[in-house]
Amino acid sequence: MDGGRAMTAASLHDDAPRAAHGMRTGTSTAGPAPKRIIIAYGFWLFLLSDIVMFSALFATYAVVAKATAGGPTGAELFDPTNVAVETALLLFSSFSCGMMSLAMEARHRTAFHSAAAVTFLLGLGFLVLEMREFAGMIAQGATPQRSAFLSGFFTLVGCHGAHVAVGLLWLVVMVAQVADKGWRTTVLHRLMCFSLFWHALDIIWVALFTIVYLMGGR
Repeated sequence: MDGGRAMTAASLHDDAPRAAHGMRTGTSTAGPAPKRIIIAYGFWLFLLSDIVMFSALFATYAVVAKATAGGPTGAELFDPTNVAVETALLLFSSFSCGMMSLAMEARHRTAFHSAAAVTFLLGLGFLVLEMREFAGMIAQGATPQRSAFLSGFFTLVGCHGAHVAVGLLWLVVMVAQVADKGWRTTVLHRLMCFSLFWHALDIIWVALFTIVYLMGGR
């Protein structure tokens, strides 16, 4: 008993200088942050950097929107019906993505896979319409090299479309992981990150639809 007390006292005596040093230097002795917190911070930084990039693209487009160099303008090129259908598809995909998140929280696989399939099909339909729009413009000679306006348009809208394509690939991977690994904590965290990413793309599209198509199509 006395030996145990002596060892405890010695241990406390040895730890005291280290604790005092940590307090003096302002460092923590609790160890590194949990992996999930590091991943969450990293993903938010990624989203913020993406928003900064799109902000720069929007600013560039605003500067060159009138620089058509005698070529076609947005009012001559944009198809309001096609853009309206694109917008509806993406907004409904945001709703189905929300339903997918609810199914994930309820651990309901059938509802999850159904909502994921709807989200994928709506996103794919959006991409098909966007590619058809690009192909139609290029067929009319309205290529990115034709004017600064078209260069800014293809860069901004194409960058968003590329993000949607990456999101669809990400969704396929996540569905496969749920089927293979089930509702593991790591899988749930990745699904939450995907949901945030997809909703961010919808918000960016609303801004793009307003600035590029509504304002630029008049």
